[in-house]
Amino acid sequence: VQLQASGGGLVQAGGSLRLTCAASGPSAGNYAMAWFRQAPNKEREFLAAISWSGQKTLYGDSVKDRFAISRDNAKNMIYLEMNSLEPGDAADYYCATRTYYSGDLGSGYTLWGQGTLVTVSS
Repeated sequence: VQLQASGGGLVQAGGSLRLTCAASGPSAGNYAMAWFRQAPNKEREFLAAISWSGQKTLYGDSVKDRFAISRDNAKNMIYLEMNSLEPGDAADYYCATRTYYSGDLGSGYTLWGQGTLVTVSS
């Protein structure tokens, strides 16, 4: 499975961005998918995950009231709608997936795409 994130860019504080992740290859989109981010000199942070069906989602505490994850299985794509962006949201954003079914959406992501950079100006 190959994952490609896009949609990053420069946005003013308080603005919004929509990230997209396209999955391709065998079994692409068959499992839960997630978004993470990593800022310079910081650990990778879990942001959001969505089950294969799209019926179950999980969010990290720092973004749960501002970000929304969704997916379109017909297109093998997931999205991250980001609102009320803050300078602290600036980071490389990555999408990820895994190769097994589990009710726990918060872990097990082993396949990663290249990141897309989000910059937030104050």
